[in-house]
Amino acid sequence: MKEVGKIWMNGKLVPFKDAKVHVLTHALHYSTAVFEGIRCYKTPKGSAIFRLPEHVERLFNSAKMYSMKMQYSEKQITDAIVKTVKASTLKECYIRPIAYYGYGKLGLTPTQNKVDMAIACWEWKMGESKAGKVSGARCKVSSWIRIDSTSQPMKAKAASNYSNAALARVEALEEGYDEAIMLNSEGKIAEGSAENIFVVKDEQILTPPPTSGILEGITRDSVIQIIEQNGGTVTETNLDREDLYIADEVFMTGTAAEVKSVTRIDHATIGNGKPGVITKALQKAFTDVAMGRDERFISWLKYV
Repeated sequence: MKEVGKIWMNGKLVPFKDAKVHVLTHALHYSTAVFEGIRCYKTPKGSAIFRLPEHVERLFNSAKMYSMKMQYSEKQITDAIVKTVKASTLKECYIRPIAYYGYGKLGLTPTQNKVDMAIACWEWKMGESKAGKVSGARCKVSSWIRIDSTSQPMKAKAASNYSNAALARVEALEEGYDEAIMLNSEGKIAEGSAENIFVVKDEQILTPPPTSGILEGITRDSVIQIIEQNGGTVTETNLDREDLYIADEVFMTGTAAEVKSVTRIDHATIGNGKPGVITKALQKAFTDVAMGRDERFISWLKYV
């Protein structure tokens, strides 16, 4: 990671390499942290943060689910994110706000500790999201089951949820795939390790409902709104593993992935083995929105 600009920590901008926490920070031991992943795009009209209010709102909702007493208001965090992006001098970047139970008392109970807050941003490169943008990603249905809301709040974007996802991601990579797809405890499709999933069958666009144990992704919501504004519909429905294999197209959505084509799942080639017509159209439509070229969604951009 290239260290540029500064990181916002508890109200102050500090040099990138000096943004440190104590080794006995509660979140390090017990995953008691919530966070967001936000993109800032270099548009023809300047740098713009994508759907910033929605990300900040979700961050605070996640904090509520973990009984976190935030030291800052949503407006203060919004302003701090903009300030951090400006301090980075980056025209395009990935932004990571994180709230976490800090150093104080180390034991299972987190609420005895202060909730610390940090915001960092770094240069974004296509990297792991490259698969799916050009040739289509190869996915494996994971042997790890997606945890659900009977275990912990899945509507929270919490660090603890991603231990489960990391196991699935590593398993897929070690077996030669690009990404994992996770089933829930009922054997239904949930999501990828870090993306929501959509299936196209007979020109119908289908996606698992929130009750399947997914994170209600902001990119997921964005794509659904784009589809609806363009005259299409998306049906939320439980999907079986077999529905993936016989799909005409499969694509994933996420802040990092944006709209990612999937062309192989386990032993099955999806469609003709190339990114599908609907997927490619959505990739272009999403890029147009993020770049400020679609005036219908211009309110989603916060220019900095």
